[in-house]
Amino acid sequence: MDGIILTPLKQIHNLKGDIFHAMKKSDIGYDGYGEAYFSTIKTGDIKGWKKHTKMTLNLVVPLGEVEFVVYNENNKEFFNVVLSQNNYQRLTIKPGLWLSFRGIDQYNMLLNLANIEHDSHEAINKELKEIDYEW
Repeated sequence: MDGIILTPLKQIHNLKGDIFHAMKKSDIGYDGYGEAYFSTIKTGDIKGWKKHTKMTLNLVVPLGEVEFVVYNENNKEFFNVVLSQNNYQRLTIKPGLWLSFRGIDQYNMLLNLANIEHDSHEAINKELKEIDYEW
């Protein structure tokens, strides 16, 4: 889907604790830095739909398993991916696409490395039922 980049990420395993890479400024998809935040989602819960008008999202799942669904309303196309330690990648989503996601494991955490700081007037929200997707 246009506006989506899926980038495999490096994991370095160590007996005393692992390292999970997220993003370097030289990576494809890097569009500047505004803020980074973690978000959790409970098993079976679904967050969304949200469309950013300016923000580029860079989503990484270091703990648990999260299913992401991206919707392009212009061509009625869906993109779906499950990210976890077993499928450790960064999902880059450009502005103008709808996003929703659901927790799969008991404890799920994602990291967003956004290109701009949060602005409550920059995003549009819809109820889950407003976009026809079968979870």
